Amino acid sequence: MVTLLLGVSLILTSFTTQNSIDGVIGALRTGSSSELSRYFDDNVDITLPDKSDSYSKAQAQLIVKDFFGNNGVKGFELRHKGDSPGGHYCSGTLQTTAGNFRTNVFMKNKNGKEVLKEIRFQAIE
Repeated sequence: MVTLLLGVSLILTSFTTQNSIDGVIGALRTGSSSELSRYFDDNVDITLPDKSDSYSKAQAQLIVKDFFGNNGVKGFELRHKGDSPGGHYCSGTLQTTAGNFRTNVFMKNKNGKEVLKEIRFQAIE
């Protein structure tokens, strides 16, 4: 019985983890900074074409909201997603009215929950 419960728990955890990265991808596709910020860790490393720093969750939401607003997000094309030690990652192209940005997202497991630790936007020329 304990083995069965443990097995079910592990399966549900894996679905929850996948849903976190899928939720991030969905937020990127719609350009929703508020949806994206649901997954932010307490501190998030953000790299933009003109600046790079570590921000609190509240600051990070404002930075991303400003970036999405200034660039007019049209969509996100996923190129790859996978597992890394302690979390998941994805990469793709953020399509905006101001041009396209190579985007990398790194998530990590923290207290049984997967959180977004780092996001990078690099202009594609």
